[in-house]
Amino acid sequence: MAKEVAGLIKLQIKGGAANPSPPVGPALGSKGINIMDFCKAFNARTQEKAGKVLPVVITYYTDKSYDFIVKTPPVAVQLMEIAKLKGGSAEPNRKKVAEISWEQVRTIAQDKMPDLNCFTIEAAMKLVAGTARSMGITVKGDFPG
Repeated sequence: MAKEVAGLIKLQIKGGAANPSPPVGPALGSKGINIMDFCKAFNARTQEKAGKVLPVVITYYTDKSYDFIVKTPPVAVQLMEIAKLKGGSAEPNRKKVAEISWEQVRTIAQDKMPDLNCFTIEAAMKLVAGTARSMGITVKGDFPG
């Protein structure tokens, strides 16, 4: 018999750096989930992505057990990493902070494809380019599609 799902928890945690302090501890503790058990499992699964912000979706059940899915880093984080920025522009429509190429956009889109609701790589590239535009990052050249 399948377990009964009690709910979902969505968090963003740095890879290999989960610890019982906020936001992890209070979010899991209030649902009755073993915090240290989750931290150990998450850190073991994300060792190779240490330091990167990773979204995680935790499904917890009525018997206090849980499963979790680690997703790819957010597009905004990947854009800042490629453009070597600390943050986006305060006024993205007036003040541009960086430039990236369509090839770099394609790389991010291919990496993020499993987590996006797009069917083609071109649609994913447009989504990534839109995120870049809203951060004040210019994509040079014409769309290759």
